[in-house]
Amino acid sequence: MSTTTLIDHLQQQLRFARHIEPAQAAVLIAITKEDDPKVVLTRRSKYLNQHAGEVSFPGGKRDPEDSSNIAVALREAHEEIALNPYDVELIGDLPMQRSKSGLSVKPVVGLIHPQIELIAQPTEIDRIFLASLHELMQTPTQPHAVQYQQQTLYFPSMHVQNEIVWGLTARMLVSLFKYGLKYEKEWPFLLNAAEIKSI
Repeated sequence: MSTTTLIDHLQQQLRFARHIEPAQAAVLIAITKEDDPKVVLTRRSKYLNQHAGEVSFPGGKRDPEDSSNIAVALREAHEEIALNPYDVELIGDLPMQRSKSGLSVKPVVGLIHPQIELIAQPTEIDRIFLASLHELMQTPTQPHAVQYQQQTLYFPSMHVQNEIVWGLTARMLVSLFKYGLKYEKEWPFLLNAAEIKSI
């Protein structure tokens, strides 16, 4: 698929769900509107209690005053990376995902200007980086080892700009590829020994 058509595909394919289910948390998948669109990713602070040091989209838990999933995603993006909600062109959402802690998380997709200035909230975010959507689609799957209850589990991951994208964030990207770009990237929940050897 030509990179010049990726934004067109996203705008044509994505919609907001007719049945709105309030999520416990939401994230914003912000994509730059350009020929080679980039996805805004962050690395969470290593000092956080949950998901410390992991790559994620801007987002977080619903506050009592949040009126919608969109409101959660935009508020969190403003708090974490100083993205003005009025600078986001909302184009749709993706199916609900479940985090490893059991939270229901709604991905909201929006377009932003490629030259927009983003500033990390230092208590929450260590790094903001932009990854080419086309490169993420083509990035080979690599096993990512995670220690869990005295055993090692291997999750599929994408390596980009010296960062490891795995878990919920990776599953949301794969969902974006599927529903927004009609691109099926094989993505098992866990990798078994045979799958690891074949990589």
